[in-house]
Amino acid sequence: MRRIAAALAGLLAAGVIAAAAHAAPPTDPTALAVVTAAHVGHPPKPKPPPAPPNPLASLKLGVYQGNDEQAWAPYARSRGENRKLLAKIALRQKAKWYGAWVSNGAIEGKVRAYVEGSTHGRSDTFALMALFRVVPWEGAACHRVSSGGEQASYRQWIDNVARGIGSSHVVVILQPDGPFVTCAPHHSAVPSQLIAYASRKLSALPHTYVYIDGGASDWPWSRSEAASFLIADGVRYARGIALNSTHYGATGDEVQAGAEIVQELARRGIKDKHVVVNTSSNGRPVVFGQAPGKDHDNATVCASRSSQRCVTLGIPPTTDVANARWPLTARQRTMARDYVDAYLWFGRPWLYRQADPFDYGRALQLARTTPY
Repeated sequence: MRRIAAALAGLLAAGVIAAAAHAAPPTDPTALAVVTAAHVGHPPKPKPPPAPPNPLASLKLGVYQGNDEQAWAPYARSRGENRKLLAKIALRQKAKWYGAWVSNGAIEGKVRAYVEGSTHGRSDTFALMALFRVVPWEGAACHRVSSGGEQASYRQWIDNVARGIGSSHVVVILQPDGPFVTCAPHHSAVPSQLIAYASRKLSALPHTYVYIDGGASDWPWSRSEAASFLIADGVRYARGIALNSTHYGATGDEVQAGAEIVQELARRGIKDKHVVVNTSSNGRPVVFGQAPGKDHDNATVCASRSSQRCVTLGIPPTTDVANARWPLTARQRTMARDYVDAYLWFGRPWLYRQADPFDYGRALQLARTTPY
């Protein structure tokens, strides 16, 4: 990911971003008084409807094991201690990223094969992928808007992804580094319109759960600004939002940011949204740009398990988001229970610059130093 969060901050600053009626009569005098009050025009305050269930909690995490995932072949060739270490990456669910490097003609088949390889046809298992298809994106998105041909190609590509997914259970992280929609020239709505198209199209599938990228807790936006661009991105169609895809923020901070954004969305009429947090890279959390090393996208891996403010594997993928093992405050734990569907691995710290290729030595060190 070639971007500089500080540059984006400057662009943003510049302006560029009724069951009781059927119950048996009570015999307790207090309860009878409540019912009597209801009959004279003073009904008890109704309870709010229960929160919608977390669809991921009833599903298993599908682990793709094949050469279409960069970590698989290095693991399969490894032996001894290296194989044991790389298993911490290869044998855990993680997102496969798809973007413009996969042609419109090839993407449907690629997605179908990946989903089948992840779920093995099981209806109780979900696959995880990230779609990174808007062109231009990141720094380039601040200088020009997608042409008419690029927009048409994007929509066709998304249509083909939808056909590849079909009725399978799939979680989609939509457009990592999402805040870059805010720096489009002349405040163009085109990037958000494309993401909203994908959100609507994919969310219409029977078992696909879309989470639109909202950046991370340390991106230079307010919760109000995040809600604004997420609404433009079509979050009303999606299950919710994704955070921390390319950053290394503390899980608790991401939980809190996610809860606050969801609350802001609800205040604007977009209710019942939820959060997933990337925990692949934040075992020792650090603010983006403050980790050791000059290349923030390839920040220095921790030297040991006791190292701090460096990159290593975080909480393994799970829907048990409020577990006492995780480093959350009591308030954050409550927020996680109320708003977070899962901690998932949709970041890729074992790849060079979080993109490509697989970095064998880096992966081994990530596995050696993780506190999990």
